Formats: sequence, C-alpha cells, structure tokens
Amino acid sequence: NVTVNGFPGIGKKEKPAFDKPQTVTLGIGEKPASGTKQILDERGAEGLADWVKEQKSVLLTDTTFRDAHQSLLATRIRSNDLKKIANPTAALWPELFSLEMWGGATFDVAYRFLKEDPWKRLEDLRKEVPNTLFQMLLRSSNAVGYTNYPDNVIQKFVRQSAESGIDVFRIFDSLNWVKGMTLAIDAVRETGKVAEAAICYTGDILDKTRTKYDLQYYLSMAKELEASGAHILGIKDMAGLLKPQAAYELVSALKETIDIPVHLHTHDTSGNGVFLYAKAVEAGVDIVDVAVSSMAGLTSQPSASGFYHALEGNSRRPEMDVRQVERLSQYWESVRQYYSEFESGMKSPHTEIYNHEMPGGQYSNLQQQAKGVGLGDRWNEVKDMYSVVNRMFGDVVKVTPSSKVVGDMALYMVQNNLTEQDVYDKGETLDFPDSVVELFKG
Repeated sequence: NVTVNGFPGIGKKEKPAFDKPQTVTLGIGEKPASGTKQILDERGAEGLADWVKEQKSVLLTDTTFRDAHQSLLATRIRSNDLKKIANPTAALWPELFSLEMWGGATFDVAYRFLKEDPWKRLEDLRKEVPNTLFQMLLRSSNAVGYTNYPDNVIQKFVRQSAESGIDVFRIFDSLNWVKGMTLAIDAVRETGKVAEAAICYTGDILDKTRTKYDLQYYLSMAKELEASGAHILGIKDMAGLLKPQAAYELVSALKETIDIPVHLHTHDTSGNGVFLYAKAVEAGVDIVDVAVSSMAGLTSQPSASGFYHALEGNSRRPEMDVRQVERLSQYWESVRQYYSEFESGMKSPHTEIYNHEMPGGQYSNLQQQAKGVGLGDRWNEVKDMYSVVNRMFGDVVKVTPSSKVVGDMALYMVQNNLTEQDVYDKGETLDFPDSVVELFKG
C-alpha cells in the first residue's frame, strides 16, 4: 500500500537515496553508570526531590526521544531508530536527570501512523536504559488522548505506565485547572513515582497590559500544586513565549514562594532559548529541558551542547561530557534525513511565535494537517487565523487538547474563507468542528 499510494502526508514519489545512518559503538568499559533511576529506587520520590535541591549544577532532561521529534518531525520517529541509540545514550550521558521519551502525541501517532505499539516501545527502551529516569507527558484527565476519560481509566493508565517503566509524570491541564490535575497527581503518588505538576505558561508577564496571566496568577497556581502533592513544579512553556527577563522574574518568584524543585521546559522557536535558560539558571532553576544539537533549536528545545558552552565559567554549568553527547548528536543527524518529508520547513528563528502563540509541538503537526486538507499553500493564513481564533475564544491556554481546538477552528475558517465577523453573523448556520463543539459544551 505504501509503495502504491505513498505514506500518509507524503504521497507517492521516487524512492529517495539516503546515506546509511551512523552508529554509535560503545567501547570496552562504556557501560551505563548509576544514575537518577537508582536514586529514585533507593530514596523514593521525596528523597529524589531533596537530592535535586542539593545539586549545585543545573540538571538536564533530554527531550530527543519525545518532544524534540514531536516538534520538528510531526512525532514520526520510529521505535527502531530510538532503540538503536537508547543504550549509547544511557552509557554516554549518565548525568541526565531524565529522558523524556513517552506520552504527548507519541501514543496517538504510534497507533495511527507508525502502526506500532507504544507500550512495547516503552518496555523495550526501559531494557536499554537502566540508569536514567524515564519521563512522560500526561494530560491529566485527557491522559494521552483528546477527550476526558473516567477516573478509573486515568488511575489504571498511570499504574500501568509506572509498571512498564515511567518514573516521572509531567502532569498538566490544558486550561491550568488545578482541580483537574489532582486525580492524576494522587494516582502517580500511589505508584511511588514522581509527580511533576506543571503550570502552562502563556501570555507575557512583562506586558502589564495583559493582566489575565500575570505573575501572581502563576505563583498562586504553583502554591496550589505544591499543596496538592507535587514533588516537582514544572513550567511548561509549550509555545516558547517565555522571554529571558520574564524567566528570571518568574523563577526567582517561584523559588521564594514554593519549596519544591522547579523544572523549566521551553521551545527555541524565537531563537532566545539558551539566553532564556541562562537567565533561569541565574534565578535558581533546578532542571531544564534540552535536546541533542542535531535535534534542537527552532520548534524543538535548546541545544544541550550549546547551553553547556554558553555557561562556561558559570558555577552552575551542567555536568556532562560534551564530546560524548556530540557522538549521540551525530547519530541523530544521520537519522533525521529519513524523516525529511515531515519537516515543518522552518529554517530560521521564528519570532512570529510571540504573535500567533502556537505551541512548538503543534507547529509541524498542524502544518501536516493543513497539507492534508489542501491548505499547504495557505499556511501563513492558517498561522494568522490561529491568533484570531485565540482572541475569539478569550485568550485561552493553548496546549493539547485546547491548542488542537484552536488549530481545528483556524483550519476550518481558512478552508471555508470565513472571517471573525462571519462566525459571529452566521454562527447558527455553521457546522463547527467537533472539537470546538465539545470544548464549549465543557
């Protein structure tokens, strides 16, 4: 079928010729050293959180196995390519706090497009990486889907995920509703694993005219999450909207307000990522998300190696053998060419992000959707409409599944040549996307 009809989103074309991917061969003695997985097993979740706070150097989470390729390549990296580099990553980068490698869109894409079993991916990779915490992204009551699931489904999903290998659950709610996160937090705590509850950053705390999401909004939510049982507080800057000075002010205020570690996640869409992290380190952030250089930048996370070099002379520079991490990057550079059809086409920093506010993990995926409905040549219109829809919906927090609703509506309006006023005037006669209807039904 693929030979005749092409792969979904690509279509039929001549078979490309690629260089054989590089391999990373471990030498004698290059075996995974003891890491954070052992600290969790020995000390428990609270003990791990205490250990994090004791570290002088900033800790790193590598997103290459999940969010980096979700953001750059529409989540299409296959398990086979992940498995080849998993053990070398464990051996050459044992200083990592965690390896973010599951959840988010990987579950959906594995079934729908890759025809793979996401549970098998998790269990196979766990065998290859015995020393580093495995981290996943959990959408609270939405789990890894796009609708609300019953409580017992969330509890069973968390329990099974923990049994299959997940250690750190980054939990968020698409509208920053703390009450919607407490069930997942409790479920994680019951497994003995780490509950990292995240605030989703949107707006701009430096812009005093935007009062809906000001500094106090985030501080209040952080205190609620700490009181709800979070072991770590995550800052999920899913669109890369957090500016360097804003990062300094936010992290500084959080460190004065709560007693649990702070873990910062961003996207380097604007090109400000390394500077942003440097300011966050100055403010006392405990952990930041990075990716290997060949899978970093743009809608992905900042480069681990670039960040390391940027902090030369800084007492909090992360501990890592940068030459060994570059070996991992060389593997990913050779593998990435196989997924070139899923690239977003973004070739330089994209400061428009501060206007349309589209999450980094959504950018390449929504672009594929636009191509699928014949709007590939109107992508700029879709981005502009995304901003319009956000304003129409009341400036919502945009992260899955709420970001999907905004994206669906933007595609719908561009495809049907509708303006904002058209929607207000003709709303009763329009057949809105199902996701839009479901959102406003609650």
